[in-house]
Amino acid sequence: MQSLTLRQRVGEDGILHLDVPVGLNDAELEVTITFKKVTPVTTLSEELEWKEFIERTYGSCADDPIVIDDEGISTLLDENMEGVFE
Repeated sequence: MQSLTLRQRVGEDGILHLDVPVGLNDAELEVTITFKKVTPVTTLSEELEWKEFIERTYGSCADDPIVIDDEGISTLLDENMEGVFE
C-alpha cells in the first residue's frame, strides 16, 4: 500500500480532477480518497514555480557561456532599429 499527498485546486465547476501516476500498468487498484479544504498559500506556490523554473533552466547556457570582459559591449552587436516600431 502506498500513500500520496497532492495539493490541487477545484475548478469553478466544483469537480476535482486528478492525474495520479501510480507506476503500474494493467492492474486493479482500490483507491481511498480523503480531502480537506486548505488555505491557499500564494507565497509557497510562487516559490515552487520559481524553483521549478531554476531547475529547468539551470545550466542551459553551459555550452554558450556569457563572457564579460574589460572591453565592454561591442558596437558590432548594435542593429539599425530604424522603422522597427512603426
